[in-house]
Amino acid sequence: MHLDARYPALSDLRARARRRVPRFVWDYLDSGTGSEATTRRNRAKLDAVLLTPSVLHGEVTPDLRTPLLGQDMALPVGIAPVGMSGLVWPGAERHLARAAAEAEIPYTLSTVASRTPEDIADVLGPRAWFQMYPPRDPEIRADMLRRARVAGFAALVLTVDVPVGSRRERQQRSGLTQPPRLTPRLLAQVAARPAWALATARRGMPRMRLIDDYAGPTRGLPSNRHAGYLLRTAPDWDYLRWLRDNWTGPLVVKGVLDPADARELQAAGIDALWISNHAGRQFDAAPATIEVLPEIRAATDLPVILDGGIEGGLDILRACALGADFVMLGRGWHYALAALGPFGPAHLAHILRADLEANMGQLGLARPADAAARLRRGPAPPA
Repeated sequence: MHLDARYPALSDLRARARRRVPRFVWDYLDSGTGSEATTRRNRAKLDAVLLTPSVLHGEVTPDLRTPLLGQDMALPVGIAPVGMSGLVWPGAERHLARAAAEAEIPYTLSTVASRTPEDIADVLGPRAWFQMYPPRDPEIRADMLRRARVAGFAALVLTVDVPVGSRRERQQRSGLTQPPRLTPRLLAQVAARPAWALATARRGMPRMRLIDDYAGPTRGLPSNRHAGYLLRTAPDWDYLRWLRDNWTGPLVVKGVLDPADARELQAAGIDALWISNHAGRQFDAAPATIEVLPEIRAATDLPVILDGGIEGGLDILRACALGADFVMLGRGWHYALAALGPFGPAHLAHILRADLEANMGQLGLARPADAAARLRRGPAPPA
């Protein structure tokens, strides 16, 4: 049966993923922090962005190719970093990097992934990005940049919204540690998910291998501690200037929510801003990313990237209408991978493309960047 018949939307992939991974893995991937209000806010504020269809445009052939950071992307959406991807599905980093290369979109490898830059170098496309949780030691910092460059990563993404650890209460309740240790409680959950268990048994439990290279085996970190604490997670402006001087490719700063920060970042010489509230995983009173987008767009002429609650092509168009140049998705690609294994990311790329084309047809748009012309002005109707 064609995959569209069973999984026509990301919500279908999410539902299947939940049935295929152990509870502690699901809570790791799907949870936010606090009451998870920010996660819900991301979704609610996206739903409030309305676009008005326009008629009598004749046949419209959508062109989804999008320029970003000197490269041509086949879709206006890429793969955001997720730490310990290999916990969600064994071999995740290689599967996602390969799928991104085939789809001609960016793939972003996390510093705290379960594979090193070298482990996936042979499947990287020219649009690969490396996300950095910043090392404190200058020698480690320089070596990490060198390894990313040699492996073939074109852009560097500095994440700045993890100055301290978040509690992620739902994740803590699951009993997960970093790295994962299979307690009797977790083993019972694994036994109920045979496909995940067998695939993981073949490869072994994932580890934060890049961190291990510098700090030794990452054993016994409690679940409310981020592996970045072995290094550093609260960079300052001097740190950013050092990165700008020592990284020759595009430099992106991820975790921006304040227009004032956007102006200062542009002055510091970065190449793109990434609006993110860490998918609601760090601070539970943060604004939705889509609601701060217009102010940040007005504050800078740098390319603006956005994540936070995106679930389909319509959400991508909503972000483009309010000023985003590009959109990133993290959890969604992992739902797809957990749902369908190596075939999942390609199917999600197909879903996003089809959804973009269908909605652009309704709106009479040839390009996603034209969505601003269909933005409904004035107050939204009451819910």
